[in-house]
Parts: sequence; C-alpha cells; structure tokens
Amino acid sequence: MALQPSSDSRNVTGIMEEERRRICDFLQGAVYTWCNARPDDCFSARDFLGRLNADWSNTPMIVLYNKHIDQGKDESQAVDAAGKDAGWLLKSVLREDKRTFDHFKDEGEGIRKYRWLR
Repeated sequence: MALQPSSDSRNVTGIMEEERRRICDFLQGAVYTWCNARPDDCFSARDFLGRLNADWSNTPMIVLYNKHIDQGKDESQAVDAAGKDAGWLLKSVLREDKRTFDHFKDEGEGIRKYRWLR
C-alpha cells in the first residue's frame, strides 16, 4: 500500500473508464514531476490543478467539470465538485504508486495533503 496510514477512498462515477485512465495518467505525471522538483514538500490536488493551473481546458481533467455542468450545477458548484472528484482520483493514484506517501488533512485549508516518504 502506498498511503500511510491507510485511508478510505471513493469511487468517482459518471465518467468513462478511458477518461478515468487519462485523468489518472495526468495526475501521475504531476506527482512524478512534483517529487522530482520538490521531494521534501507536501502537495495537494490544488497544487496541480488550482491557482495558475485552474483552466482545465485541453486537459483530461475537463471531463470532471463538464460532468457536473451536465448535471445542472452552476459554474461555482461544478468547479467545487470537480475539484473533489480530482482529489479522490489523486488519492487512488497515490494508493497505486510504487512509492509510499503519508497524508493528513490540513484543517486550515480544508484539503488533504500528501508527502513522499523517501
């Protein structure tokens, strides 16, 4: 298992398996890049997909946003829900990673953060 301590995960529904695989590959690439550039720093899905990277157009991530728009959510709700989906998918990527990561809930930011245990 690549997450310490063990942690529950949720299945993200409403996307095709090929879309899920592309998203997970995209997130795995982000994790590898982060661990290479900042091996001792904590990260979250927001580090890969928020702030300056919040425009998901032309990335595999856009299907998560579109899924929630298609469900009738407004833009703000769709962004929030897609971000949560992305977080669950990141967690699944890290569970399958050959490396080990610890994790904790950053109560100040209300997000889960991870750190590579090298």
